[in-house]
Amino acid sequence: MSSESGYRGGMKNGDVRWLDDDEAAAWRPLVSATMWLPAALDMQLLREAGISHFEYGVLSGLSMEEDRTLRLSDLARSANSTLSRLSKVVNRLSDQGWVERRPDPEDGRSTLAILTEEGWQKVVATAPGHVKRVRELVFDRLSRAEVKQLGVIAAKISAAVGPEGACSGKLL
Repeated sequence: MSSESGYRGGMKNGDVRWLDDDEAAAWRPLVSATMWLPAALDMQLLREAGISHFEYGVLSGLSMEEDRTLRLSDLARSANSTLSRLSKVVNRLSDQGWVERRPDPEDGRSTLAILTEEGWQKVVATAPGHVKRVRELVFDRLSRAEVKQLGVIAAKISAAVGPEGACSGKLL
């Protein structure tokens, strides 16, 4: 039944703005992609580098900073994470020798995460395989115009679902 009939799937319409056919056709593959893409990236990174996509994102985010250093609170924001989750991951990365924690000299209440030389080497070794997989799964399937559209669309959705506009665009 169409959404105009007052029913969708046997439920009374009321105040619900049901998805029209075009929206439903776009929604289903979006949900599928948001479920399968993280798993596919995790599998590649775990197999080739022994780290999760989230762990790689933290290392990569630090690697893109001029001094390879960020306050944990800023790193959590750029990693689309809670401070609690990030702190646990930074502990694991620290145990590997890839990240150090230090008090922030400008604000004693804050802690800095610093990418070590070993962490930098991990990013350098891991990035080519990761970027290759991202290209295979996403960008090699799109035209240049679609890549631009994807960026605009993803930014709008990210801003709607995450705190403070969610994705800063720093993580890869």
